[in-house]
Amino acid sequence: MHYESPSLTRRHAVLAAALTAVAWTAAAPVAHAQDNADITRIIVGFAPGGAADSLARLYAEQLRQDGLGNIIVENKPGASSRLALDYVKKAPADGKTIFIGPSPMFTIFPLTYKKLSYDPDKDLVPVALLTDVPTVIATSVNAPYHSMGEYAQWLKKNPNGGSLGLASIGSAGHLGAFALSKELGITVTPTPYRGATPMLVDVVSGNVSMGWDAVASMMPLYKGGKLQFLGVSGTRRIKALPQVPTAYEQGFKQFEFATSWYGAYVAGSTSEAIRTRLQDAFIKASSNAATASKLEDLGLEVVGKSGADARERMLKERAAWSPIVKASGFEAQD
Repeated sequence: MHYESPSLTRRHAVLAAALTAVAWTAAAPVAHAQDNADITRIIVGFAPGGAADSLARLYAEQLRQDGLGNIIVENKPGASSRLALDYVKKAPADGKTIFIGPSPMFTIFPLTYKKLSYDPDKDLVPVALLTDVPTVIATSVNAPYHSMGEYAQWLKKNPNGGSLGLASIGSAGHLGAFALSKELGITVTPTPYRGATPMLVDVVSGNVSMGWDAVASMMPLYKGGKLQFLGVSGTRRIKALPQVPTAYEQGFKQFEFATSWYGAYVAGSTSEAIRTRLQDAFIKASSNAATASKLEDLGLEVVGKSGADARERMLKERAAWSPIVKASGFEAQD
């Protein structure tokens, strides 16, 4: 029987451990690189838990189920999603880094910021139009008006009473209210808040004559009988509120383009073949009934159209807002 002394056995063990460590260290970068190569990252410019984050995670899960591979969601909040956009702009053009973001970054920001860190037409290219984000004009249930027409008549009798609560200044709601003021010859004063919650408190109490935000943020108060809806944005009624007419159909076209939307984007130099592959994948994911139902629960309406459709809508909305922004003189400062 072969026998080794304890000291020799210990030396062998140490040597074996050292060799194993060297081998692992040498192999680790290769394995890590392989893992990274297999990962597709969806970048979101908001913190976890919000509508944008939830949307991204629902799409990531559906894309995984559809066989697109290992997909993770990374949150890079800050500067109204511009930090996240800049990250994707600088990423390799291999389709492995995708930005999901709101339309104002491409429709309103180019008009309201003197200088942006990105070219909205070149640095990123849309691969799919994912969902609409319907917005609504709301007021207290105790208000003496119950439609956009009645509100306009009330404003003419109370010229100093017009105020619009906003979760963010420079938004489509802000610009729509400016256009409304100009057309009616009355004043609707924008009142910005630090988020939707404090704004809604003042709308419910009547401290501001109306508020504007995404339908999703207002729905609990509406269902609870604390708010009434004067009109939704866009040109068609939404599934969640078929009984509420659009502001457009009531004759107030200023809010035609106040429906925001989410798109998926990649670096501008990404090849057409990769863009087409991602486009088809996102459209397929959008068509999944279970995913669409979950998105509707978030107050989002699935669109599921091509990158070309997203580009066309982007340019159309930017052109529509341009004269309104110029007339308002508004400039974003953050």
